[in-house]
Amino acid sequence: QVQLVESGGGWVQPGGSLRLSCAASGNIIFRLYTMCWYRQAPGKQRELVATIASGDGTDYVDSVKGRFTISRDNVKRTAYLQMNNLKPEDTAVYYCNADKRIGVLRNYWGQGTQVTVSS
Repeated sequence: QVQLVESGGGWVQPGGSLRLSCAASGNIIFRLYTMCWYRQAPGKQRELVATIASGDGTDYVDSVKGRFTISRDNVKRTAYLQMNNLKPEDTAVYYCNADKRIGVLRNYWGQGTQVTVSS
């Protein structure tokens, strides 16, 4: 059984910062997984926000480039999303995803954490 548990969401004023964490537990070799952060705003489709590969390569959706940073700690089996200069349009439920893309394919989701940016 594999679990991904997100934390760090909350309310913040525009221009503020939050750091999301995604802790993996159970039968998972964390370093083999590509870790992703997705978000879903009310009435919108789920959107891929940031990705960090098993080899530490990163990618971001254009709307967050220069503001968000994804990272990982394979020893702690945790992925992070540092979000700076937050905007109201960043308001969404943020989901962590673990994706094993080599060998036996596996994919896991966390339960989501709410991020609200408003004044």
